[in-house]
Amino acid sequence: MPLPPRALHISVSDNLGGAARSAYKIHTGLRNLGWDSRMLVREKRTGDPSVGHIRGQNPWLRAGDLLCRQVFDRGLGLENWYYPSSFQITKHPWWPDTQVVQFYNLHPNFFSYRAFPHLSQTKPLVWRLPDMWAFTGHCTYSGPCQRWQTGCGQCPLLTPLPRDTTGRLWRIKGSVYRRSRLTVVVTNQWMESLVSQSPLLGHLPRRRIPNGVNTHLYRPLDQIACRRALQLDPAAKVVLFAAAFTQDRTKGGAEARRVLGRLAAAGLEDLVLLVLGQGADTWGQEPGYRTVCLEQTASDRFLALAYGAADLLLHPAQVENFPNTILESMACGTPCVAFAVGGVGEVVKSGQTGHLGSPGDMESMVVGVRQLLENEPYRQTISRNSRQVVEAEYTLELQAQRFADLYQELTQMPFSPPAH
Repeated sequence: MPLPPRALHISVSDNLGGAARSAYKIHTGLRNLGWDSRMLVREKRTGDPSVGHIRGQNPWLRAGDLLCRQVFDRGLGLENWYYPSSFQITKHPWWPDTQVVQFYNLHPNFFSYRAFPHLSQTKPLVWRLPDMWAFTGHCTYSGPCQRWQTGCGQCPLLTPLPRDTTGRLWRIKGSVYRRSRLTVVVTNQWMESLVSQSPLLGHLPRRRIPNGVNTHLYRPLDQIACRRALQLDPAAKVVLFAAAFTQDRTKGGAEARRVLGRLAAAGLEDLVLLVLGQGADTWGQEPGYRTVCLEQTASDRFLALAYGAADLLLHPAQVENFPNTILESMACGTPCVAFAVGGVGEVVKSGQTGHLGSPGDMESMVVGVRQLLENEPYRQTISRNSRQVVEAEYTLELQAQRFADLYQELTQMPFSPPAH
């Protein structure tokens, strides 16, 4: 009997932040399809035996990684320049029988992309991009800056680099990618357009595979029961703001407060802002509405409970790629009000699955939230539409099958090591 196909996933964690949760869902989705999928991480948060530590039990690798982080990343400003564990991964017992290796968010200082040429000598590599970092000098989102198209340097977004090494880092990335057998995966049309314009990645093969949602866990629930479980008033108008790190200014916490404040000032009563994610306990009470804070974000069942309790999700992020939060909310039948940034507009459509406003247009956010809170039949229609869109295009099963198809193509192609 032939052995099942094998894939190895490299991620900072299996359940810490949106990118890590996405990695784990892809991993488990492939296992459900019959793949022998494994995962190596820096921080293991689950008890899954198919997830291991990237450094294994080697204390010298851990010490070496920490020293290199201090010297190269923090001292010299050479992000992800060298981590011994990245180059020693070929000695891990899971490596030899692996047929394809997939990478996720690499910039949280744990893996060196400079290992790509070495690793791709024997395995095809896939890199699923969570943001722009792979093709900029160092930033995750460039904003209005276009230097990532011409070589970076003179960076206006230098933090946390101690000095401007962005031009050098940009050139190093280009050299590494040219010597690697690498396929890029993007989750939406916006990121695909940026990659196609990149002098660093534009020449590489790429595939667009959207995020997937567990539609069995994330599904419409009884709102009264969800509110009872969270000790919320059944008659309240509940607006959910959710982020892995709620104090991250790019996620729109300040904008969410302003929207609720303006609604309260306009006379909307019984308003509740439900804040979900790390740092929620630091949110204070504001005049005119009640703030309820929930720190728990690791449990899918708890997240589904929060989505089910809310009338809508308010997602005024200023920069975004293709957030799990929005898809999870839509799968629960909870409409979303968001800014048109990144790939958000591919799923949030005004009058169909929620309300989409121009970035920074607070009046549009207020109008969208108010319309959904005050018009029950309209909200129910948007709720049904949201669920139908997710069921048609964004299930875990579809996502896993799309990755399986990609892996099969890569493993069946004639192998030619990248030129050096």
